[in-house]
Amino acid sequence: MASLWLTRSASRARLRPSLSSSLSIISSSSSSSSSSSSPTTITSPNFITRLSHLFPDFENSRHHFNVSKKNLSLLSNFRPGIAWISTSSGVADNSGKGDQNNKNVAGGPSWIDVYLPRGIQPYAKLARLDKPIGTWLLAWPCMWSITLASTPGQLPDFKMAALFGCGALLLRGAGCTVNDLLDRDIDTMVERTKLRPVASGLLTPFQGICFLGFQLLLGLGILLQLNNYSRVLGASSLLLVFSYPLMKRFTFWPQAYLGLTFNWGALLGWSAVKGSLDPAIVFPLYFSGVFWTLVYDTIYAHQDKEDDMKVGVKSTALRFGDSTKEWTTGFGIACISSLALSGYNADIGWPYYAFLAAASGQLAWQIWTVNLTCRADCNRKCVISLCPTSGLVRLFSVGFYLEESSHK
Repeated sequence: MASLWLTRSASRARLRPSLSSSLSIISSSSSSSSSSSSPTTITSPNFITRLSHLFPDFENSRHHFNVSKKNLSLLSNFRPGIAWISTSSGVADNSGKGDQNNKNVAGGPSWIDVYLPRGIQPYAKLARLDKPIGTWLLAWPCMWSITLASTPGQLPDFKMAALFGCGALLLRGAGCTVNDLLDRDIDTMVERTKLRPVASGLLTPFQGICFLGFQLLLGLGILLQLNNYSRVLGASSLLLVFSYPLMKRFTFWPQAYLGLTFNWGALLGWSAVKGSLDPAIVFPLYFSGVFWTLVYDTIYAHQDKEDDMKVGVKSTALRFGDSTKEWTTGFGIACISSLALSGYNADIGWPYYAFLAAASGQLAWQIWTVNLTCRADCNRKCVISLCPTSGLVRLFSVGFYLEESSHK
């Protein structure tokens, strides 16, 4: 059984690219004389000049910086494929006892800075490719639904799971792009988000819109692989994707709206396999995901509550305040209850409920041990939302039903 290994060993990259006037690598020995030399203008061919507006302007970005050997040395603890969530922009946080580990979350280069060509690095960061947790959170409801819809006694359709995995990656990237375009002025005032590509000026809004169109085009190609019912259902989710970033301006419940958006795959995965919806099974599954999102994203929102109050945006963290643990406990109970109802209506065997009990224990621990005044601990508890008892156990407990049903 595969599992997702998570770590808090690193955070968002803080390398600020700078554009040299030369195509050669400037050695450290010549750096002392570079300040006195004037920049050299390079004349590009006409066809490159026409396309130059699609490439990031490193020189004019608000926060450009160099890749040094010291920065690259931080990669000693870097492991490709390991996920993390950024909690800050490289500024140490002393808001809680657990922040002595903030040095592990405060910064360092990601795989994007090392392995990808410089011209596409800002686009990869705009899509949050170096922080895949959002993609996993989007993909889990799809996988649960596809597994539930599978024929008893047979493994889930791996081709369908792969399509939804790619779709989750593209849709999450498109959602992040929309969010950064709409929030570019707000992001500059929030410590955790001020270095995002659009907010920092590394990418222009026009470049972001072009990249958004590219992601949506690829997503359309995946959607067209599904049946007609699923095409309509999938296209309808775009309304949620494009409107979600605006919700924090109007309501204290943007996390609930995120839950409706992130868990749409619980409906779409079933319809992609069955060609229709079974409300008794998929609706409880869908709302269990919504309640789960309210738990982890409310905890996550406590990282930004001071900045949110200054900027004037809303969140459930501000709405609940000191009552956050009581509210999230209620959401956790509703989440587990909805999952149990979905399993009951699907006639799943007893192993499902045994693993569900383990997941509920993990969720309870996550809620009641989080230090809501500590950014680093809020980050850790949000990451734990993807640990095996929270994600894989729920998924593979359905697999026990498939195995058990083959003997009925």
